[in-house]
Parts: sequence; structure tokens; C-alpha cells
Amino acid sequence: MLSTHMRPPLPLTDARDRLMNYLRIECGLSPNTLAAYHRDLRDLLEDLATQSIITTDALTPRLLIEHLADLRRKRSLQASTIARHVASVRIFCRWLASEGYTDDALSELIERPSQWQKIPEVLSETKVRALIEAPQPPKDPRSLPIWLRDRALLEFLYGSGLRASEAADLRLENVHSTLGFLMVTGKGSKQRLVPFGKPAETALKTYLEECRPKLAKPDGRDGSRIFLSRTGRPLERVAIWQIVKRHARTAGLSGVYPHLLRHSFATHLLSGGADLRVVQELLGHANITTTQIYTRVDQPRLREVVRKFHPRG
Repeated sequence: MLSTHMRPPLPLTDARDRLMNYLRIECGLSPNTLAAYHRDLRDLLEDLATQSIITTDALTPRLLIEHLADLRRKRSLQASTIARHVASVRIFCRWLASEGYTDDALSELIERPSQWQKIPEVLSETKVRALIEAPQPPKDPRSLPIWLRDRALLEFLYGSGLRASEAADLRLENVHSTLGFLMVTGKGSKQRLVPFGKPAETALKTYLEECRPKLAKPDGRDGSRIFLSRTGRPLERVAIWQIVKRHARTAGLSGVYPHLLRHSFATHLLSGGADLRVVQELLGHANITTTQIYTRVDQPRLREVVRKFHPRG
């Protein structure tokens, strides 16, 4: 029987395709990396299909571990390739758990390869500022002030560390302006309170007053979503990804995607002395080990901590 917290079973091939879309759109992974993950998961799903395992509810740690063990026994693969297969399976399992299709046991029981956690890239504060200031008023004053929407969107992606999907789902009733907090619905429909600063508040207020009313449909079909397209429909993750890329080009930045702003949010907080547990809460991470990866980014700060506080620093 399914747990009351579990979503209905999903065909494994559909789950794989949804994960690939998430990695492409939300995480901005390169085509080569995506192709490698797709190959690894294709091998996994083909192996499982021979055992009539075709839906998410049929997955067990034993099946996954046996698949990885077979890769070691039956193929002459390099250690780095095996590690990538393990990473691919872990990513798949963690995504399934975050979306409510399985529990955390699947990924927790699979060994973590030392090559797995890649240190995320981040933007400097100067580059973040250039990106946020890239949206500018159009030359024609009669044009829709879409730049106000884009400025507010960028402020919240960085200022509150939102995922693109979370920004897309943000509704008017989720904003508590007097308190300076957002009620964000993250992975697995988990909710968390996230503060936002004065720049984000100002940008949002201006957008809501001067731009959104011109975008919204009279029939309210936007469902009170905050960020709307030119046609009045709620912005989708793909559109948010395109908006970020477009303004990054204007700012002279390359390789920028929405999740990079989230990485920068976390890293800059830790650089400023924020507690790791607080950053975990703000990001909505279920496990603090996911948040700890950001401590590896700010190596100059780590050196400074040792120099300042260690007797032999």
C-alpha cells in the first residue's frame, strides 16, 4: 500500500524524462553531461525492465545495488565511469524522493562516490549586480514595462535563493510584505518561509503597480501567479531560464542560468558569516550535507577562519 505521503506510481521512463528536463532547465547542465546521465539511466531502466520493474513504486535499494554491482562485474569500466553511474542513480533516486515518488532510503543506501559532489559555480557580487541591473526601460515609453518584471524576478532568484520552479509558482498571496517574507512551496510540496530584502521589495512593488496589471487577464486565469508572460499566462520555468540567459548576455556574462543565482545566494550568505543550518532552512534542503557543498566554494573564507581562530593559524 502506498504511503499517504507518496504520489501515485509513475512509469520509470516518464520519471527519467522529467528528471532530464529538470537537469536541463533548472540546473543548466551541459548537453554532454545530460547525454551521459541519460545513457546511465537508460542502462538502469533496461536492466530493470528485464525484471518487469517498470514503475517507481517497484524500486528497491536491492535492485539498484545489484544493477551497480553488475556493472562492476560484467563490464570493464574505469572507476570514474562506475562513479558516474552511481552518481546518476543517486540523482535519479534523490529526485524521485524530492518529488514524492519514493522515500530517501533509495539514495541513502547507495554508496556516495568520492567524485560525486561537484563544487557549484557562483557569480561574484559585482556580476550579480550587473545581471540584476541589466533589465532597463525601453526606448519607446509606450512599450510594456516588461523590464520591471524581469528586474523583480532576478531580485527574488538571487535575494531569496529561489529555484526557477519556485519563482514560477509564486502567487500574490504568498507575499507577506509587512513582514518581508515569502511562503515558498518547494520540492515535494514542502513549504518554507524565506525573507526578502528591501531591493526585492521595491522591485516587486513597482512591478505589481506598473507592469503586472497590464499583463493580467480580466478573467483571472493567471491563478494569481506573480510573474506573467506578455500574453498574461504564468511564466514557466523555460521562460525564466530564457529571461536569465538574455539579461546575462546584456551584462556580458556567459554560462549563467537560474540555479546559478541560487548557488550565489547560498555562498554569499556563508561568506558573510551566516550559520550553515540557517542557509539549509532558507534553501529548503532536507539534508544538511546538500548545503555543506557551499562551504567548499568559499575557500578564502575557510583559510581566514583558520588563520584567525586556530592557535597555529
